[in-house]
Amino acid sequence: MNDKKNYGFTTTILHNDRLKGIEHGSLHKPIHTSVAFGYADARQLASVFQGKEPGFRYGRQGNPTISALEDKVNKMEQGVGTICFATGMGAIGAVVQALLRTGDHVVSSAFLFGNTNSLWQTAMSQGIGVSFVDATDVANVEAAITENTRVVFVETIANPRTQVADLKRIGELCQARGILYVVDNTMTTPYLFLPKDVGAGLVVNALTKSIGGHGNALGGSLTDTGAYDWTRFPNIYENYKKAAPLQWGLAQIRAKALRDFGSSLAPDAAHHIAVGAETLALRMQRTTTNALALAEMLEKDERVAAVYYPGLKSHPQHAISSELFRAHGSLLSFELKDGLDCFDFLNRLKLAIPASNLGDNRTLIIPVAHTIFFEMGAERRASMGIAESLIRVSVGIEDTADLLDDFCTALEGC
Repeated sequence: MNDKKNYGFTTTILHNDRLKGIEHGSLHKPIHTSVAFGYADARQLASVFQGKEPGFRYGRQGNPTISALEDKVNKMEQGVGTICFATGMGAIGAVVQALLRTGDHVVSSAFLFGNTNSLWQTAMSQGIGVSFVDATDVANVEAAITENTRVVFVETIANPRTQVADLKRIGELCQARGILYVVDNTMTTPYLFLPKDVGAGLVVNALTKSIGGHGNALGGSLTDTGAYDWTRFPNIYENYKKAAPLQWGLAQIRAKALRDFGSSLAPDAAHHIAVGAETLALRMQRTTTNALALAEMLEKDERVAAVYYPGLKSHPQHAISSELFRAHGSLLSFELKDGLDCFDFLNRLKLAIPASNLGDNRTLIIPVAHTIFFEMGAERRASMGIAESLIRVSVGIEDTADLLDDFCTALEGC
């Protein structure tokens, strides 16, 4: 295999480990459990610690298994470098921990994963200003920017109501203003969308979800796309400016979020995710096909009050989704009409599983207001457009006919 040739998405990820040269001819990077790395020459050890040459220092800041996964994710996102974390929330938290200071300001989409919303609330209590806006219109983002705005943060497709941010125009705005644009790509994955194409400087992926795909390992990542000029970012410490500016952001993140904060990915989890990632494209093709078929079926059912899926022509951001994404994702949500009990409906399902994860091979379903968004309260839920009857579906790879029949039967006949 020619490692210089420009191969396709799946071919590149499938063969990436072995092209790096793995001991004993293994096809997968093995799980390296050691937390310490010895050097025959003490001067080399010092050189690695000082960043003068590559190498491993201590397990908290990475090891060969994690490094191999970072390289895979980096190739997926076409970045200049990637850092992996223990969870997706660890990756987002790294932005706060490593890059923001008291008095800084963030403009964030109001349509957020519940835990991300909670993280921004914590940041606000620590002296960082956060403005929540409807990011489906760039004008709302622009109106919220202040002289202290350091980051604009959006999700590609919002969880759970599936609003699609005005990604391209927000990127143009951030580029013009010199603001770091951070895009959470979890709901689309790098197979469906490259945030780099709209000017994102940092890309978040919750590797637990579709990239890992099998619901058996937690992980997250931050990818520097190379699109942001770090010389415009005022919060880089002088000791991380020794290298080329392109490396400043990741150098500070690796030190402040891994070395100091310790949100490190475990090697065995990295291995599970790396193996799962090999079939990402195949799984996304199936899950997005299933999601569209299910959304279309639900939209036609008289017992369903509303369906939210960007692949539907009725979706407010269908045109944006069609323009930017290879497909419209595997997440949808819907509301049952008044008088229908969502718990009775959930209990009649045989294939779809009541559970809180996303991006699993299996279809997972959950009543949003009663579980993952319960803590934020009714007022905040209402501001995000989350009805008390909203049901979220993470669509899996089941046979399409079986999946549709399961929902049809739970609705007590189509």
